[in-house]
Amino acid sequence: MDRRPGLSVRLKLAISYAALLLLAGAVLLAVVWLFLLRYVPREATTLGDPCEPGTAGRCPPTFFIPGQLDLWRAFAPKAALMMGLLLVLGLVGGWFLAGRMLAPLNQIAGATRIAAKGSLGHRIRMPGRSDEFRELADAFDSMLEQIEANVGEHQRFAANASHELRTPLATMQTLLDVAQRDPAGCTPELVDRLHFVNARAIDLTEALLMLSRTGQRSFTREPVDLSLTAEEAAETLLPLAERRGVDVQVSGELASAAGSPALLLQMAVNLLHNAIVHNRAEGGTVRVETTADAEAAVLTVENTGVVLRPHLVATLSEPFQRGTRRVHADHAGVGLGLAIVENIVKAHEGRLTLTARPEGGLRVEVRLPVAEAP
Repeated sequence: MDRRPGLSVRLKLAISYAALLLLAGAVLLAVVWLFLLRYVPREATTLGDPCEPGTAGRCPPTFFIPGQLDLWRAFAPKAALMMGLLLVLGLVGGWFLAGRMLAPLNQIAGATRIAAKGSLGHRIRMPGRSDEFRELADAFDSMLEQIEANVGEHQRFAANASHELRTPLATMQTLLDVAQRDPAGCTPELVDRLHFVNARAIDLTEALLMLSRTGQRSFTREPVDLSLTAEEAAETLLPLAERRGVDVQVSGELASAAGSPALLLQMAVNLLHNAIVHNRAEGGTVRVETTADAEAAVLTVENTGVVLRPHLVATLSEPFQRGTRRVHADHAGVGLGLAIVENIVKAHEGRLTLTARPEGGLRVEVRLPVAEAP
């Protein structure tokens, strides 16, 4: 933003200090004049008997009492000199003190300029005891850390998204090249393969769009019963569970959370889809339970499956991470299910907890702020 040049804050503070000292000096002079000099007679007075003729050298002592004009003539130059000294002292001392006080602000401004050039690793780390400037510096350091983490996460996400999108697009390009070289050999299997790869690319694109929308928090909060949401998600994914031989069990009590019904339904669908797909080949189960307490509404999803290591569980909510190395031909997923769930939970100011079950499988707990009673 273009602004007209003006006085620096340091100069303004120095002028303010000097003006304050001059005002204090003027008030002091006014007090002296009003409460002291008003008791002095206006005219000078001489006390004592005058000398009589012929008594030179033996005159009685006399006393001279100056008047207000005499005192003012003697006092005014000294007062003017003192006011000048106060002005110089105020400007010089104010300039020095303002520089000392504004030094932390200059550090923060310098760090801001460095960050504006793209160097997000710089930190102020201002020493000293806590005050307003140091609190501002600490808040700025925390903001830089958050921005640096977000930028790094976005860069990794963009790289992973590009890699994931490149795979189906490259596959489609290869299949199209084959069909172009041999138009007569365009078999139904080739068309089916193109259809499958194209559908996977569409699914990945839609998942990326959903992941970007869930972090915006631009939705209206309303009471949502997580028990009904879990039942609706289970009904939606029941055909997939039947094809895989997975038993889905939904139980629990009313758990009213404050949030978006559409996003919370998407969260439940993603959790159940993940639990069904990453399950035993035969005889797998998924248990869904809802509970509520005074502070949160809780949705818990547990499934059977292979034993997961703790370090792997910690990465499952990252984009494009899959819990197992198995890739299924149908509903394989794009590695964004739990990442979308985590974004939805964060947008609702909740907490997502992933825990590996000792006997195999995963336990996912979502705690959301409870809806206020109408």
